[in-house]
Amino acid sequence: MILCAAALALASATVGDAAPALVVPELDGQVFDLSALRGKVVVVNFWATWCPPCREEMPALDAFYRRYHGQGLEMIGLSADRPHDRSDVLKVMQSFSYPAAMQDDAKVNDFGPPNVLPVTFVVDSSGVIRAKLTPDQTPVTGKSLSDAVLPLLPENPATQTSGNRGDPNAKP
Repeated sequence: MILCAAALALASATVGDAAPALVVPELDGQVFDLSALRGKVVVVNFWATWCPPCREEMPALDAFYRRYHGQGLEMIGLSADRPHDRSDVLKVMQSFSYPAAMQDDAKVNDFGPPNVLPVTFVVDSSGVIRAKLTPDQTPVTGKSLSDAVLPLLPENPATQTSGNRGDPNAKP
């Protein structure tokens, strides 16, 4: 029965639907509340320290976050690690600038536990899931993030005129 409920919860996190509720304390103590971020584009990445594909995509997530955070992008890395592995999560996240949290600490997680890791959801400014990125379908890369996120961000004349809007690694 628990497996069915988890599958139903994750099944509700589909492209085109309203994003499920997510309220979780970040590793630094701040509270991440997805519904409070309406008006911003939000990337929700489920990952784990023991997951090689998760670790491989984290530099791309971090570079994208650093580049576009000031333009209305928010991000959370939600670790599926067990609570006793919190120190491993903290150690890994020291290398990255985007916020992270432990999935087990969530006060509300209507996404449910992921059935695959990593999985990344892109939520638009009105709270609708616009993309789901997984290694077997669309892996997280600078290009896949640009394709999924940039059309959702408010227009920024500086990035438009620079001619590199689609390249998160390009210098402004």
